[in-house]
Amino acid sequence: MTYSDITRRTFTAGAAAAGVAVALRPAFAAKLAMPTSPVDLNIVDVAGNLALTQKAIEAYAAAKPQVVGRVNFTKAPAPELPGKLKAQEDAGRVDIDLVLTGTDALSAGVTQGLWIKLLPDHEDALPKLQDIYQPAAWNMQGLAEGQGVVVTYYPSGPLLEYMPDAVREPPKTAEELLAWAKANPGRFMYARPANSGPGRTFIMGLPYILGDEDPKDPEKGWDKTWAYLKELGETIEYYPTGTGAVMKELGEGSRDMIASTTGWDINPRVLGTVPAEAKVAALKGFHWVADAHYMAVPKGVSDDKLAVLLDLMNWLLQPAQQAYTYDEGYFFPGPAVKGVTLDMAPQESQDAIKEYGRPEYQELIAGNPIELPLTPDKLVIAFRIWDERVGGQKVKK
Repeated sequence: MTYSDITRRTFTAGAAAAGVAVALRPAFAAKLAMPTSPVDLNIVDVAGNLALTQKAIEAYAAAKPQVVGRVNFTKAPAPELPGKLKAQEDAGRVDIDLVLTGTDALSAGVTQGLWIKLLPDHEDALPKLQDIYQPAAWNMQGLAEGQGVVVTYYPSGPLLEYMPDAVREPPKTAEELLAWAKANPGRFMYARPANSGPGRTFIMGLPYILGDEDPKDPEKGWDKTWAYLKELGETIEYYPTGTGAVMKELGEGSRDMIASTTGWDINPRVLGTVPAEAKVAALKGFHWVADAHYMAVPKGVSDDKLAVLLDLMNWLLQPAQQAYTYDEGYFFPGPAVKGVTLDMAPQESQDAIKEYGRPEYQELIAGNPIELPLTPDKLVIAFRIWDERVGGQKVKK
């Protein structure tokens, strides 16, 4: 997901008290000694992750004034970041210290060599990730190729979200979805995959649903998927650059059905962007395509700052901080770490998910396979092919 997808109010639950003792893994490589005076940190979010982690980051800064000065938070669209970072790195003037990203900008940065290799180069400065992560989150960690660290995880989608007064019988198969879209032109929508979690999850999930030759190879194994998306696209008026616009149109009634995910179903209904009565459905042959947010450090960041950032990563991966990632369902469930339950989250998170969550998600998560998304190089290829063959000429900014 990308932060530009939807206007988020800041998560207001109180952060963990700065004075609470937290056991941080102490081992750091000798060359990365903690700084002797505070450093300022510039954190850029291209995934909407600050809604889940900003309070915990601020609590870290409050607890560690001897090493952290000011923390500056910035949000940007995922597709714009790699080019900006490359220009800074080429000029030797990097002013971004930490990037909070989904698989989109992470993948682009991996293919362009923009990130510091965190693992195994600095594994002694981090928890033993395989021991603390949920199994699916650990699988997502592999996609980072050592150049990012998972901070939040969710099974994602693809789901269909619809208004029941307009869609009395939701599609049960991909064929039924296509038939419905043809019978109701302009009433189905999803956003450009390169800048939308639901958009990319939708296209990555279709190869499983359609029985394509190789769901992991968009270039040679997605013949059915690309043909389907092109035909479906003939019924779609335009593709927004972010999911927030899609949710707004669903809420306003100009669309009746959209591609969605667990978090994008729950959170916009919490915020009132989408009516509470909206429903979700999964197509026959559905596999979850997991998603995660990562912490990545651009090349050119100083060792002093990198030492602090590794310490911050430890903080954010502790259960007390992970509990904040339930938020208001934005990345539902949210925690990447094992043993973090909803009753550990702030009361307002518990209340929001109790009211707007869906009991059927537990069964859907338990009863359907959870697949990894495409590897970084393949994801970049999928975005390019989609732009060229499916919707690049119909993207509306």
